[in-house]
Amino acid sequence: MKKSGILNRHLAGAIAELGHGDTVLICDAGMPIPPGPRVVDLAFRAGTPSFAEVLDGLLDELVVEGATAALEVRDANPEATRLLDARFPNLELIPHDDLKARTATARLVVRTGEARPYANVLLRCGVFF
Repeated sequence: MKKSGILNRHLAGAIAELGHGDTVLICDAGMPIPPGPRVVDLAFRAGTPSFAEVLDGLLDELVVEGATAALEVRDANPEATRLLDARFPNLELIPHDDLKARTATARLVVRTGEARPYANVLLRCGVFF
């Protein structure tokens, strides 16, 4: 049994399968998820687990070379904006509809219980060497 890191076996396994250039969407409970990407649904109750908890847990385990979020987060969710700006100095912002369209090509979607709007980020995996 693992003693640290991500303990959810579905999420840990999905992370182990990721490669350079693959994308991972961490999303709030309301984000529409199209057919196609593998989904690990962690949502338990509204707000649990939070977007911040899941984002930080994944960042501890992934090499990330880029991140994209919805432009609308700036006006609708100041807390998510602060979190994303702190984690990603070169955050790409695009319209929410464009972010939803990019979700179709994501390799993995991790759904949180986050109940605040636009708490979504598409991560692009890098390599550790």
